[in-house]
Amino acid sequence: MAALMACSGKTAAVQTDSTPLEASRVADADSLYSFVEAQVALGPRTPGSTAHAACVEYLASQLQSYGADTVILQLAPVTTWQGERHTAVNILGRYNPSAKDRILLLAHYDTRPWADEDPRGDLRDTPIDGANDGASGVAVLLEIARNLQQLPLDSIGIDLLMVDLEDSGESGGGSEESWCLGTQKWVEAMPYGTDDRPMYGVLLDMVGGRDAVFNREYLSQSYAKGVVDKVWALAAAAGLANRFPNSMGGSVIDDHLYINRAGIPCIDIIESYNPQTGSFNPTWHTTADNLASIDRKTLAAVTQVMLTLIYREDGKI
Repeated sequence: MAALMACSGKTAAVQTDSTPLEASRVADADSLYSFVEAQVALGPRTPGSTAHAACVEYLASQLQSYGADTVILQLAPVTTWQGERHTAVNILGRYNPSAKDRILLLAHYDTRPWADEDPRGDLRDTPIDGANDGASGVAVLLEIARNLQQLPLDSIGIDLLMVDLEDSGESGGGSEESWCLGTQKWVEAMPYGTDDRPMYGVLLDMVGGRDAVFNREYLSQSYAKGVVDKVWALAAAAGLANRFPNSMGGSVIDDHLYINRAGIPCIDIIESYNPQTGSFNPTWHTTADNLASIDRKTLAAVTQVMLTLIYREDGKI
């Protein structure tokens, strides 16, 4: 993603008739970390690499193992700003596909091919591990999938979308179209008709940083303020107002931009106003974006909010 500006115990219990669902019981921090760890262990998931192909197989198989009704791979030719040609592979897992009321949750799984923000100049051509920038958002989606298998949906549908080639964009504030290539292709062929288009979407990007705080992202507020209000209110009700403050962060060119332009209101949960940098997490696009940068508590907090959102929309809480 590219920044445009900076504005100011384990495992949960399944619901029973006598016990209301509480999202804090189902967001398993260790499970979340294991999903990040599994992706990072493959190596940098850069376009065209062996690790990238292995990640596609891993993610598709995980969705299948967690009971997705349908798993769709969308393959599309793309050309990066450097003229490199790749096949983007977007992975969609659908739960309760017959439901007309749907929510789209998405994250990118590819990683930055070069650490262009690394403080060491000799490392700036090094592909990054992408533990936070890539693997963390996908980990939240996989943990949601695990919970959807344990406690299936009744009235709504969930689409879990893992998009490709988000992070091969031009360095230094280049063309916005050089970013989010997989999502740009996905919106050209979305699997929706006029009656089952998602009510809204939530993008999860860099949601595993240490002590991360998620300010309201500027474009999310502009395109889908009602969705931002809904999610931030749920976070506050869950005691997470310190993680989701009602103050503005940065404006980010990210996958949600193209989802919004396609007619689906979509917000971005992203650390965009870090106190040290004024924008993204200090590990952003550096070789320090590795497992050591991941905070289980951050992952669990974001997942808690997402599970509360899902099961409240489904009428379970």
